[in-house]
Amino acid sequence: MKPWKHFKTITRHRFIVMQGCFRVGLIWQGLTHDLSKYSPVEFWIGANYYQGDRSPNAAEREDKGYSEAWMHHKGRNRHHYEYWTDMSRATKNYEPVPMPRKYLVEMVMDRRAACIVYQGEAYTDGSALEYFEKSREKMLMHPDTRQQLGYILTMLRDRGEQETFRYLKEAVLRGEPFPWEAKE
Repeated sequence: MKPWKHFKTITRHRFIVMQGCFRVGLIWQGLTHDLSKYSPVEFWIGANYYQGDRSPNAAEREDKGYSEAWMHHKGRNRHHYEYWTDMSRATKNYEPVPMPRKYLVEMVMDRRAACIVYQGEAYTDGSALEYFEKSREKMLMHPDTRQQLGYILTMLRDRGEQETFRYLKEAVLRGEPFPWEAKE
């Protein structure tokens, strides 16, 4: 039963992301979001560690000390900030780089969908921001990406889905400056 439940969970997640992406005009990203989750390495590990209320990658990481499925996934999906690291010419170390806006928007849809799927009726428009604020991932993101994501997730919490999606479509995806970037 775990493979079937895992399949239903990842497919529901993809469908919610797809709906969100379509609403803001990211048709191709909506259609192709997280297809690697159906690849053998991600699917069978996910099915093995399936719990239904959180990512199987966390359970795999607790068991093995790392998540092979996650390492495969983050390297193939540009909506994860971990994808956006490269060797710095200045420091010769791997460092985060700013995410392009279309992937930043897809990341918002991904986080929203994950909260909807895993929290069920407990989900609120503030769920993704709450998760983001509690996590240590902020330290690993490029400062621009961190600030932009925090702003959008705060907007989702404070102004709701309709206004946030409109902002993503009409401002973020069109390259309009964020409020702190606006010229005086």
